[in-house]
Amino acid sequence: MAQRNYTAVREFFLSVFAEHPEWGLPLFLVFLGFYLLTLLGNAGMIFLTRKDRRLHTPMYFFLSHLSFVDICYSSTIVPQMLAVLLEHGAVISKARCAAQFFLFTFFASIDCYLLAIMAYDRYVAVCQPLLYVTIVTEKARLGLVAGAYVAGFSSAFVRTVTAFTLSFCGDNEIDFIFCDLPPLLKLTCGDSYTQEVVIIVFALFVMPACILVILVSYLFIIMAVMQIRAAGGRAKTFSTCASHLTAVALFFGTLIFMYLRDNSGQSSEADHVVSVLYTVVTPMLNPLIYSLRNKEVKDAVVKVLSQSKPSGRT
Repeated sequence: MAQRNYTAVREFFLSVFAEHPEWGLPLFLVFLGFYLLTLLGNAGMIFLTRKDRRLHTPMYFFLSHLSFVDICYSSTIVPQMLAVLLEHGAVISKARCAAQFFLFTFFASIDCYLLAIMAYDRYVAVCQPLLYVTIVTEKARLGLVAGAYVAGFSSAFVRTVTAFTLSFCGDNEIDFIFCDLPPLLKLTCGDSYTQEVVIIVFALFVMPACILVILVSYLFIIMAVMQIRAAGGRAKTFSTCASHLTAVALFFGTLIFMYLRDNSGQSSEADHVVSVLYTVVTPMLNPLIYSLRNKEVKDAVVKVLSQSKPSGRT
């Protein structure tokens, strides 16, 4: 059989929505607004958890790290996406594409771990309240967060090195908003079975493992709550978990749709919409979710606003 000659790809062309140039400016303005709200909301959450003593608890410590990661996570993707929309496409070098993929994978993995840690924190608070202060100590929460960053780095490093040792040849057009794995795999040539197995194994380790921790934690929480006789007590306990469950459903729901499914026969438009949800919308909504359903956060906002008002004294 005659061998085909391939030209190695040294750069990629991001062409999402290029077939609809009239969408460029409206989408640019919408996503720029979302991004600014993401920065404002998450930075505000970090500020509140540092300023208000009532929020100096393990739950808000984890939440402040989630807000920080969401800022970094969104900043890895959205500025590049805005450039693509404004210029109707953008060229990105292979090295820059690899860097973007690494940072996205790094922060997305930390997000997964932090959501699992927060579920464990809720389990201890609800199921073992008398032992909470001895289990979730300052040393323990620092260790859990540090472990999330280390595990996220390890997963991102292995997946990035493995992904970018694949051979990319021929067409270099990525019909997507950033350098993500599914569109990159469509551009590979040659035998990539081993690399794809490694990538899939690490993906399956992070996401399903975190989902399992969350499911088991909430199973025990539900069992504990059902033993509370007073209906008001059950409702109050469930309300403390509602914000976290909403954030989990948004984040993992979109990731599962994108990565843990059969990609055959799926439209690129559906992938674009889902990718916007987990890269732009979810980081923007997280601080809103935790503030609307959380009395402590709302009280902290009111306190900060009241302190910022001029006293009116001369």
